[in-house]
Amino acid sequence: MADYQERLQAVAGELSKIEAELEKAVEIRQRLDSQRSENEQVQVEFRRLKPDAGDAIYKLVGPVLLKQETAEAKGNVDKRIEFIDAEIKRVEAQLQEINQRSEKKRQEIVAIQQEAQQHQQQQQTSAEAVSA
Repeated sequence: MADYQERLQAVAGELSKIEAELEKAVEIRQRLDSQRSENEQVQVEFRRLKPDAGDAIYKLVGPVLLKQETAEAKGNVDKRIEFIDAEIKRVEAQLQEINQRSEKKRQEIVAIQQEAQQHQQQQQTSAEAVSA
């Protein structure tokens, strides 16, 4: 019975590590969603600009605001969104892989518990047969 307990504790420890990994990946995914939203909002603001009316885009470089070309600024934001989308895909794949590993460990825990229960029932049956 101690063997089952040790195996169960080992697998439960592995599951805890996997769940911590999952939590970290979820946080990263949420942060990427937030960054994507911010950049999409910047795109919306760019569409509202009227360059012929004197609207300009400024970029913060250190403590100084520098005027930036509209096309360059739009291109930078578009590239940022592409990069964020690629990162989201990567993190989604990572989340899927972590979920699969987590499910395998959960199944392993259930299997160990069932083995331990069957072993215990066999011992009880054997003890009852001996005493009878």
